[in-house]
Amino acid sequence: MALEIRLDGKVALVTGSTRGIGWASARALAGAGASVILNGTEDTDLLRQRTDSLRTEFGVSCFGFPGSVSDHSSVKKCYREILKTFKRLDILVNNAGVLSDALLGMIPAATIEAVLSTNLTGSIYHLQEASRLMGRKKSGSIVNIASIIGRVGNEGQAVYGASKAGVIGLTLSAAKELAPNNIRVNAIAPGLIDTDMVKALPPQKYSERLASVKMGRIGRPEDVANAVLFFASDISSYVTGQVLGVDGGMLI
Repeated sequence: MALEIRLDGKVALVTGSTRGIGWASARALAGAGASVILNGTEDTDLLRQRTDSLRTEFGVSCFGFPGSVSDHSSVKKCYREILKTFKRLDILVNNAGVLSDALLGMIPAATIEAVLSTNLTGSIYHLQEASRLMGRKKSGSIVNIASIIGRVGNEGQAVYGASKAGVIGLTLSAAKELAPNNIRVNAIAPGLIDTDMVKALPPQKYSERLASVKMGRIGRPEDVANAVLFFASDISSYVTGQVLGVDGGMLI
């Protein structure tokens, strides 16, 4: 018999959830019965369309919260709205991220600031607020989306790699600190996944990356979303402080 994961009665927040891995994760969580809060910055119309789509397809409670994860005041406002609307938070998926390649010695200061503030600082802001809200019921699951680059590095991606390595360090430290409150913190380190970030790669670079995947195919956002669903559910109730590679055997 196939094991069905259900999250009925749970409330989940997914950052950067209008496209790619974030959208796939939001759909997976809603499909399992969770109420879902979507977050995005680029297009409020798209955010509205996505929330309407989840309500229609899965019949779950859903609302969208526009705002940057790197804006501390916006993040705090988001959690006030969650408390007001749901009185709880059970799942956080720290997904929002940006990628900007540049060789050392040629990285603009603005790029360093943008990548670190979104990928790392934003994750800290959300983890901190989520842990406070989850602490009220002494339970919860936080899933941080890291990257294979944060584990092994890659030429031309020093800043991105540093930000994602920081997310892994955040995961390991927070897992130890929050375990007494039964709040689990885990990370997923995707490899080459079919997202807008990957679509922006030059053809030669894309071919090189794909050739390094031992399973011989690019990953789907749903492959990562399935791992999110595992960490979000009670199936992984005794799992914390782990970094799960979803990379098809990719070697860099």
